Formats: sequence, C-alpha cells, structure tokens
Amino acid sequence: MESLPIEVIGSILSRLAAARDVVVASATCRKWLEARRKHLRSLSFSVGDWSGYRDYGSSQAGIWITQTIFQTAGLESLSLQLDDVDEELSASAVVAWLLYTRETLRSLRYNVRTIGDVNILEICGRQKLENLVLSHNSISGVEPNYYRFAGLKSLSLSHVSISALDLSLLVSTCPKLEKLDLISPVIAMSDAQVTVEVSSATLRHFYIEATSLDKFVLEADSIESLHLKSCSLELFELIGKGTLKHFKIDDVSVLHLDIGDAVDNLDTVDVRDFTITSPKFFQMISKSAKLRRLRLWDLMFDDEDEIVEIETIALCFPQLSHLSLSCDLRDEVLLYGLHGCFHFENVVVLELGWTFLNDLFSDWVELMLKCCPNLKKLIINGVVSDLKTHEERQLLANFTLAIVCVMREYVNIEVVFEYK
Repeated sequence: MESLPIEVIGSILSRLAAARDVVVASATCRKWLEARRKHLRSLSFSVGDWSGYRDYGSSQAGIWITQTIFQTAGLESLSLQLDDVDEELSASAVVAWLLYTRETLRSLRYNVRTIGDVNILEICGRQKLENLVLSHNSISGVEPNYYRFAGLKSLSLSHVSISALDLSLLVSTCPKLEKLDLISPVIAMSDAQVTVEVSSATLRHFYIEATSLDKFVLEADSIESLHLKSCSLELFELIGKGTLKHFKIDDVSVLHLDIGDAVDNLDTVDVRDFTITSPKFFQMISKSAKLRRLRLWDLMFDDEDEIVEIETIALCFPQLSHLSLSCDLRDEVLLYGLHGCFHFENVVVLELGWTFLNDLFSDWVELMLKCCPNLKKLIINGVVSDLKTHEERQLLANFTLAIVCVMREYVNIEVVFEYK
C-alpha cells in the first residue's frame, strides 16, 4: 500500500464517499491523511451513515463537519443529507461549507434543516455545478441575470416550495440542462388555478412525481424521456419536435393529455394505473409506428366506448418486441378482446396479467401465444392476495392446470410466474 501514488489513494478515498469512513481510512498513516487533504474529490455526510450526528447534537456535529470539509482541497462532489438531525444546524456554518467548496464543486446534494435560510442559488450560482439535488427547501425571487448555472446538466427538486414563475425562471437560467426531476413540488400560486410552464431547448429527460396541478405545459425540443408518476392533472401538454423515445405513465389521473407530434420516434410506451378522461390517448400513441416496447396495464377510460383491441395494437405497432397487457375480466368482458386475426411477428417477450381472474384468462393466454410465433419468454403476472373464497382459489387452481397444459405444447418458451 505504501507504494501507491498519493493520487490513487485519493481516488480510493473518494470512492468511499461517506465522511466517517473517509476519516477512519485516512488515519492509517500520514500518506493517506495527505491524500485526503489534497486529492479527495467526493464527500458525503448522512445521518444514516453515523449515529454520532444525533449523539453529539447539532453544535458538535456542525464543528466536526466543518473540520472535515476544511481539511480538503478541490472537492468535486458534496452530499449533505442531514434533515434527520434532531436539532437544526446553524445556517452560518452551512454557508461556510458551501462557500469553501463552491469553486470546485460539480455535484451537490443538499437536504439540511437550518436555523435561518440558506440561499443555495445565490451561493452556488455562476459556479461549475453540473448536478444539483435540493430537498425540503424553499426557492423564491429567482433572478435570471444573477442566478446563472451555465454548466448545470441535472436538476432535481424534491419537496421544494417554489412558485410557478420561479420554477420557469430557474430552468431558464440553466442553458445546458438535460435532466429535470420534480418530486412532490409545492407550487405556490397567487390565484386559484395552478398553471406551470417550463421551457428548455436542451432538456432530454423529464420526471414529475406526486403533484396535483391544473395545467402543466412543457416545451422541450430535445426531449427523449418523459415520466409522469402519482400525479393528478387536469391538463398536461408537451410541445416538442418529435424527439421523444420513452414515455412512461404510472398511477396518473389526467383529464387531457397532449404530447402533440412528439410520438413519431417513440420506442417505449409504459402505462400503468392510468385514468384518463380524454378518449384520444390510444389514437395519439397509435401513430408511433417505430414502437418496440408497449405496456398497457390497468387503464381506466372515462369513455366506455374506448376499447383497445389486440388486432388494433398489432396493426399499429408492427415492430413490437416486448408487449405487456393486463386485462379487466369483470363481467366476462376482456378489455382487449378475444377475436380477430392478427400476428406479432417480432414479439419475443410477452407479459400478461389480470385484474380480476376468471376462466377466460387461460383462453386469452393461449390465443396470445398463437399470435406470437417467435416468442421466447412468457411472464404471467397476477394478484392472488385478493383470492380469499374457495371459489376464487379454485379459479386459480383451474388456471394453473390450464397453463401447465399450454406449456407442454410450447416447450421452447420460458414461462415465469410473478404473483403478488
């Protein structure tokens, strides 16, 4: 170990990341201590890493963190996950940490409860930051000409209180932004209707989770990935130039969804637990002739006439290789139908699941197998925890027997059962 160059030791310590482990490891000898001081690039302070943050109190913990940070030079990555400290930390101490490291920082994860406010934008703006993750903070009064993040590529706001205007302005201060995550944002509005408009020419990945808004408009000419999760929206609109490749919806309720002409180059559509009032959702994605992966799982349409048949899926998406469908079998009605002549020539992975199991499901599985001549893997996904009566358990037993008979016919297909 003594023969290792000091730069290599610094790289090893940087991979440890957790501040407590770095301090312990660097106590090995003077050379390791020097490597920590001169060549450490990554440092993380988290309550989960060491109970001492709570045992010593916020004052002593703040002193130890200050000493550790001030004994480094050239930190590029700093993570402060200290929101679970029993007592709030001094804002002046936190500001000192950021001022000391900001000129070299490229990545900052910040989640700290402080006595007094800490303006992250003012401290870290106009610096070298490329990745910024803020949690449980408040942002107000964004000045585009002053708070400038020229090199920022990834921005994540989690449980952050911010107005719709400030959010729009903040994104505009990041001319190279490629990734934006909004998790449980607290959007402050001056009027009753909550409307958010975000525009970025460079944005490629957008993720929004756990929010309720009246209107969200995203203008992104380079968008490639769009993911909505656990949201309730009256309107979501994407304005782009057809670069979208991955579109995912998970546990979302929306009255009107419009992704415009951004569907031409879609490769993946993954939809789960989706309630939509507008009857044009499938019409919208049906233009995606290049689609290779499709999941339609637990869809709820407000319009009873909005039925997506398997034959329509086969005709609209001839290049599909992965297909995942769940069926609503209540009242012996299959959402995707059991009729028609169709084939999925390119499908190699097929996942089928039920919402309410009945005797028709095994027939549907067999039909789908006949329509996928080149299938390599079949995944059966179902909820069995709700099968409590003898009749319901008998349905599962009958299905298991039926699927075993089917498997004997299709011996070249791998079959996987994923029950919940």
